[in-house]
Parts: sequence; C-alpha cells; structure tokens
Amino acid sequence: MRTLSRKAAAWACGATIAAGGAGVGVYFAVATDQVPGAAGHHAVVHASPPPLRLVSISPANGSQGADGADNITVTFNQPLPAAAPLPQLSPAVAGTWQREGDAAVFTPQTGIPPSTTETVMVSAGDGGVRSGKSSFTTAAYSTLRLQELLAQLGYLPMSWTPDVGAAIPSGSAAAQLAAVYEPPPGTFQWQQGYPASLHDFWQQGSANTLDKGAISAFEANRGMPIDGVAGPKVWAALLSAAEAGAGNPHGYSYAIASQSEPETLTIWHDGRQVFSSLANTGISVAPTPVGTFPVYEKLPFQVMQGTNPDGSTYADPVQWVSYFEGGSAVHYIARGAYGYPQSLGCVELPYSAAEQAYPYLTYGTLVTVTP
Repeated sequence: MRTLSRKAAAWACGATIAAGGAGVGVYFAVATDQVPGAAGHHAVVHASPPPLRLVSISPANGSQGADGADNITVTFNQPLPAAAPLPQLSPAVAGTWQREGDAAVFTPQTGIPPSTTETVMVSAGDGGVRSGKSSFTTAAYSTLRLQELLAQLGYLPMSWTPDVGAAIPSGSAAAQLAAVYEPPPGTFQWQQGYPASLHDFWQQGSANTLDKGAISAFEANRGMPIDGVAGPKVWAALLSAAEAGAGNPHGYSYAIASQSEPETLTIWHDGRQVFSSLANTGISVAPTPVGTFPVYEKLPFQVMQGTNPDGSTYADPVQWVSYFEGGSAVHYIARGAYGYPQSLGCVELPYSAAEQAYPYLTYGTLVTVTP
C-alpha cells in the first residue's frame, strides 16, 4: 500500500427520507490514517454509522379522529443530526419541536383545531426537499364536553359534577384541551323550578335547542357575533372562561308565550317564576312563529317598520324589544287591551310589563311560542 506523508480524511453525507421507511437517509464518514514514514502501514478505516431512516410518524398516515391535543412524533432509527432540519406541519400550528432520543416530537401550544387535516413533512437533508409526508385528520370537539362546560359556567338550567377523581385541574390549559376530545365522566342535575317542558329540548351528548341558546348567551357575554354555533373561536373563548372560572353573569331565563286565550307571557329565571303578564300574539294572516327560539337581539327603543296585511305601511315606535325569530320580538306597544291576537307576528306587552320582562330576556334566552 502506498504510504502518505500526512493524515488523510474524507467525509461525505447525504440523506433520503421516505415516509413509511421505504427510503433511507445516509450520514456517513470514512477516514484513513497513515503514519508518516511507516512503509507498508495499513490504512485504518472507521466504520460509518448506519443510514438515517424514517421509522414512523404518529398519528399514522390516514388516521381519522386523531386527538388534536396530543403530540406528533416522528421516529427515526437513530437520533436526528443537529444539522438536519426538523419536520414541518401544514397548515402551520403554534407549538415546538424537540429532539428526544431517536424522535422529533412536536408539542402543540393550544392544540390542533378540530376536524383539521394536518400534514407532517419530513425534509431530506439541508436541501429542503420534502421526501417524507404523512397526513391525519383531527376529531371534532366533543358535544358532551361542550355541554359540561356550559353547565359548569351557568349557561344551562342544570349543573354538571365530575366523578370523583375526574375533575380538570384548576388553571390547566393542557388538561382543558385534552378533555374536549375525551370528556371526563360526570353527572348532570336539572335545576328545580322550571317547567317540565324545558326538558324536551335537551339531549345529552347531542346538539340540541338548549345548547344553541346557551352558546348564544355565551357569545353575547364575550362580545362575539351571535349565531349559537360552537366554532373554533367560541371553543377557544369557552376553554379560556373555564380556566378562569368566568361564569354566566346573567343567570338562566326561559319564557313561554301561550296562545291560549287569554294569551300570556311567563318567564322563569334561575329556577323560579319571576314574571307573568297578558300578551298579544299574531293575527291569523301574520301569525307569531310557533316553536322555541333563542333571543338574538335586544333594543330598548326602535321604530318598527313594515307592511300591513292590506298593503299599507307602518312605522310604530316600540320599546323594550327582544327579538327571538326573524322579525318577531317581545316588546311594548300601546294597545287598548291585551290577551288576544292583535300583532303582526310579535309578542306584545303593556309598557310596565315589557319594562319588567326586558332584563330577564337576556341574549340566548329560549322563548317558546305554543300553538
């Protein structure tokens, strides 16, 4: 063998990573040492480390209903070199990547939004060529957990108590987030004093009318647009309120407008009847909608404008207005008498009664209009 007069070393590196472990990534080194002047001295070859290879990505490719609060783990057959880029997420998620042994682990800051398809991209070396990719879809947030939180915060006519040992630690954002995917076990208990008919609008674990009213009330209290739908912004605000223990400052109200003559409006608040008055509902050609609806707009004064059944128009000053469905509202308007159909779809009250009812008909309050 030819003898060199100095120490010689050669280094080479490369990487190819493919999801599922089909490809290999190579970081290797070969070095030869020779002793000057030592004729016939054999070269010493240092063994190269094994090629870097992607072993797995968790959650697995194609997974449905993944827990968005969990970590994402990309595992290799050896520690990821410091010079190698960390995996990337699309869409981007707030959080941090860390090298932990043979894995790169991503911890989301506030979780991955519900029903989101997330893609994990593994880069091959410093060149940034994305040769490894895996996608999964997060689960929707639990309706049951939504109901638990709304009950705990006073937005439902019932309480919720977690089972022994199942309570979420106070002030723990991570624990609150984990619970939206796996609700802790517990018990709902109806508050006494409301009419039994209110129970008909409730279904534990499934979206229902009580939920819509409660969400509307929460949105109003947080200064959010009111639609009664628990979207990502509502969930974020709800989890924040749960952490802070920020309950419903207005209590829970429920109202029934009875069209049995004499027509009446009755209101219950925090488990007791607080209001009852004669009322007017719609005439046959402009009936008040029958059903149960949450209050979505409130105005202490308004000039109501519209068209009468005969084609003429009106512009009537009204007060203490609480809209619950389309153009139908509970409000005051001057009438010679109350207790029978006179309105064009609204629930009309005498002035003093309307003024008394107005504070109880908070945003999200369910108003039931009977046939």
